[in-house]
Amino acid sequence: MRKPWLAELYLYPLKGGRGIPLLAAPVDSRGLRFDRRWLVVRPDGTFLTQRTHPKLALIAPALTPEALHLSAPGLPPLTLPFEATGDRRVVRIWRDTSDALVVPSASTWLGELLGEEVELVFMPEDAERKVEAHGGRDAALVSFADAYPFLLVSRASLADLNSRLDHPLPMNRFRPNLVITGTTPFAEDSWKQIRVGELMLDVVKGCARCAVTTVDQRTGRPDEPEPLKTLATFRRHDGEVWFAQNAVHHAPGMLRVGDPVEVLA
Repeated sequence: MRKPWLAELYLYPLKGGRGIPLLAAPVDSRGLRFDRRWLVVRPDGTFLTQRTHPKLALIAPALTPEALHLSAPGLPPLTLPFEATGDRRVVRIWRDTSDALVVPSASTWLGELLGEEVELVFMPEDAERKVEAHGGRDAALVSFADAYPFLLVSRASLADLNSRLDHPLPMNRFRPNLVITGTTPFAEDSWKQIRVGELMLDVVKGCARCAVTTVDQRTGRPDEPEPLKTLATFRRHDGEVWFAQNAVHHAPGMLRVGDPVEVLA
């Protein structure tokens, strides 16, 4: 029988925006290159996500070698060169702070979509936001992701959940980076360390799910109460519901759809 393998690979350049499906992607010190390097913030620097602003799901990103391109219904396309030149400021993501560069050309565009005053910021290469130390190893860098460089889940886990729902949900409700197939449901819960192709990852923590999972990624509208209602019937722990696993890589490398997944611990 074939070993588990990487079936889907997703990049989210803008935190809260739609994902980009990829066949291959380079991995740098923070995770997938350009993953969650752009962030929408309030004027005071507090981050925004689909938890409070589900319309972010309407923003479709595309990457070229020189720029990030954003599109959304009713708005002209927006092109943002990688060489950000705006003012430097400090922004807040949960309990963390990070240096960021303001992208002033995006403020009006995003404000029209979200209906309030906001700014777009970019994480520069010299920003040093770190994940918590894990497994005795030194803390790794992370982008504007919630806490860790990668979120992984298996197709079998989603199939198990969908078998319990009246209306099955697509994988994009859970916004993973890595989707693995060839496993039993929730096998990833027991993994401690895996190798995906050439990349070694520590699987460090389950992901407690929030209202983002109720947002229809096509319409940008919440579709409560699912899947949280059903997840709470069989995936509740410590007052949270859990689906998917957070992971931290050991070193830069490449990921490719079709890469074998080897469970090491």
